[in-house]
Amino acid sequence: MDPALEISAVETARFDLPEDARTTVQAKAALLADALRLTLRRGAGPFRSAAQLAFEPRTYQLVPLLMALRLQVPRLLIADDVGIGKTIEAGLILREFMDRGEIDAFSVLCPPHLVDQWIIELKDRFGIDAVAVTSGTAARLERNLPLAHTLFDAYPYTVVSLDYIKAEKRREGFARACPDFVIVDEAHACVGTHKGKQQRFELLQGLAKDTERRIIMLTATPHSGDEEAFARLLSLIDQDFATLDFDSARYRERLARHFVQRRRVDLVEGDWQEDRSFPKHETTEHAYRLSPEHLAFQEAVLDYCLEVVSKAG
Repeated sequence: MDPALEISAVETARFDLPEDARTTVQAKAALLADALRLTLRRGAGPFRSAAQLAFEPRTYQLVPLLMALRLQVPRLLIADDVGIGKTIEAGLILREFMDRGEIDAFSVLCPPHLVDQWIIELKDRFGIDAVAVTSGTAARLERNLPLAHTLFDAYPYTVVSLDYIKAEKRREGFARACPDFVIVDEAHACVGTHKGKQQRFELLQGLAKDTERRIIMLTATPHSGDEEAFARLLSLIDQDFATLDFDSARYRERLARHFVQRRRVDLVEGDWQEDRSFPKHETTEHAYRLSPEHLAFQEAVLDYCLEVVSKAG
């Protein structure tokens, strides 16, 4: 690899000794050497983003990343169970494409109550400083912007509240300025019900019209029994999915390249051997001993309630 092609400048690595280290302490020197060796091993893998992560991803969490790398324009629906790590899986894809130099801006679209969580996850786990765009922050961010510049021109990394951006007066402007990499959290809440569509779906439908835009959708409940809503959700990946026969082999083969869904039991009992990834819940019951005064009070309340119910028939 030519160093001139690297995104970050290639420099000689130099590590200062710990402040309290002494030249005579062999154990601390060995720890430092081990840490350096492990860091270099981690950065020499097949993924450019590996050295930028603040955690060690689970094996199964790399599957969506591998799927995304195989697609010309990544569009995925990640529908893993709650607690498996959909946020991490989407972040891995984002970080990898950033480190490969394929994207220089992105937006995460999510419900308002998840905005702060996304900001923290991106910063702590992936080293990405994103800006929250909500009804409470947008006016401050837009203040003093140059003419003809949008908020998304000034801030390339954004986490956007769906409730803020879905309004018709903002939706069209966002579609024009939206980055070419978008993550949509709680995607199932954006397609409406069988009774009709909603503003969120119209927003995402407008973004999906750009066939070069990369879209990663996350949901723990992709199919609620509403076939029309599920078809609308899949149409954001490819418009053909809205009309294909769900039961056909051709449909399943095409969808398999864009759709991934794992249950927790699949990871624990299957070939992944991830039984240590999820805590096992053990329950037991302990009797609560009441004092004589508390017991008398409880019996009096129960007698009163019984009397009221009896009088009511």
